[in-house]
Amino acid sequence: MKKILILVLFLFWIPSNAQKKEVNIQITPLTENIYMLTGRGGNIGVFKNEKGLFIIDDQFANISNKILENLKTISKQPVTMVMNTHFHGDHTGGNENMTKQGATIIAQKNVRLRMESKQKDKGNIIPTSLPVITFEEGLQLYFKNENISAFHVHNAHTDGDTMVYFINGNVLHMGDTFFNGRYPYIDLKSGGSITGYIKASEKALMMINDDTKIIPGHGKLASKKDLEVFLSMLKEITRAVQKEIDAGTSENDIIKNTSLTASYDAKGYGNGYINPEQIRKTIYTSLTK
Repeated sequence: MKKILILVLFLFWIPSNAQKKEVNIQITPLTENIYMLTGRGGNIGVFKNEKGLFIIDDQFANISNKILENLKTISKQPVTMVMNTHFHGDHTGGNENMTKQGATIIAQKNVRLRMESKQKDKGNIIPTSLPVITFEEGLQLYFKNENISAFHVHNAHTDGDTMVYFINGNVLHMGDTFFNGRYPYIDLKSGGSITGYIKASEKALMMINDDTKIIPGHGKLASKKDLEVFLSMLKEITRAVQKEIDAGTSENDIIKNTSLTASYDAKGYGNGYINPEQIRKTIYTSLTK
């Protein structure tokens, strides 16, 4: 009984202790005015412009102050705009804190709908956390030295994904439609699909060149080559799973079949948030639902 109690206390201690760990904010310059910021949650894109700071995603609320302090090393001007790539909390958790600083939140329309619905379920609508400018398919933003193209990709990670391309700087932020070097999390319950996820990478590759710097939703700064490898992984595993489905193999046998992902497991793709069994299950479910 004593051993069980110790185990239970240890399991409660792990997440609590993890929350107390110091968050290390890192800023990587990509061009003269564009940066990538990493901390806890989705990678943040930062664009320094004549009106202030335009950022892409804002991670969790409890590290907003630390993020804002680090942003001051880029510019003393405030955050004036925040683009949310999708609705998940590790990308939108800091929205309310950013609006308190005077920022305007922008997102694809489904992001606002899902955030609002989630807040209603919890019985607490927070208007200041919601996007106030939404768009259907795309949005163009023009600054003195940069043109930005934000465009919706359908049913990929979710049903409200946006990629953001800095045309002059040649930098693409892909949000969670790209997990560099890892198996991706595809939120099937929120409109995501493996087919849409593959199409998102294909669309990105049509826009970029060998010199493009890619900010993934999670993982290290990437290149076109990294995205090509990621897309090949998605297609190869999807073909393998589909072949098993066509052969009449049961769901459980497909999920347990380690050979379907073995070559990429060996490269460490399953060491992130999604493990090999989870990606096999996700792809199977997406192909058969």
